[in-house]
Amino acid sequence: MPQIEQLAETYTSQIFWLLVIFGLVFFIVGRGMVPKVMETISSRDHQIASDLAAAQAARDAVNDQDAAWRSRESVNRAKAQELIAKAKAEAAAEAEVKLASAQEQVDARVLEAERQIGEARNAAATELEFVATEATQDIVRRLAGLEVEPAAVQSAVREVMAHG
Repeated sequence: MPQIEQLAETYTSQIFWLLVIFGLVFFIVGRGMVPKVMETISSRDHQIASDLAAAQAARDAVNDQDAAWRSRESVNRAKAQELIAKAKAEAAAEAEVKLASAQEQVDARVLEAERQIGEARNAAATELEFVATEATQDIVRRLAGLEVEPAAVQSAVREVMAHG
């Protein structure tokens, strides 16, 4: 085969051109393109790290704001509970004052009613005594035909009413 026989003659020339081509590829790709690709990858890695750091800082800021908000909320809730308790206490005190005032009015009305009942009882007893005295005189006059003195009849009626 003639190609194999030529191999020995062209062997050195092929190795030379192979080294030249590999050298050109090495300098073009290795020295020209790879550094640009590595720079792009490094820039991307730096940008990603920067974005992650910014996201973490934002998350920390949000957590701090959330903690501050929760703290303010708990303080405001405590103040609201304090205001509610104060309002309840004031309302209870006010109701107690009104209740005491109403109780005084009721007590005054009860005393007045008891006084009026006592007067009415005394008036009724006096009226009953007068009616009983007249009725007794009238009964004695009709049954016995006697005239009894009003003072004697009145004293007997009082005695009977005191015991009965």
